[in-house]
Amino acid sequence: QLQLVESGGGLVQPGGSLRLSCTTSGFTSDFYSVAWFRQVAGKEREGVSCVHIRDGKTMYEDAAKGRFTISRDNSKSTVDLQMNSLKPEDSAVYYCAAKPDSSSSYYWGQGTQVTVSS
Repeated sequence: QLQLVESGGGLVQPGGSLRLSCTTSGFTSDFYSVAWFRQVAGKEREGVSCVHIRDGKTMYEDAAKGRFTISRDNSKSTVDLQMNSLKPEDSAVYYCAAKPDSSSSYYWGQGTQVTVSS
């Protein structure tokens, strides 16, 4: 059974940093990608960043470029999202999701709340 569990959310002041972690389990190969999405209540979920577990290639949406860094540790089956210079508009529920290369479906974690406020 494929599972993803996020951790690391919380309350941080503007300009501060948070590190989110996504722990995956149940994957039998490393031909898949893990992405971070975020969603504000009443708005559509939006992509933030993703990394391919096999080759490490990364992608960032514009809102994340220069401030967020995605990384993977295959030995621990984790994908982290380091978020720096956080802004109030970064406040959202952050989800990690995995998509095997052979599938068009995502497997989702439960989400973790990030609140940027003074």
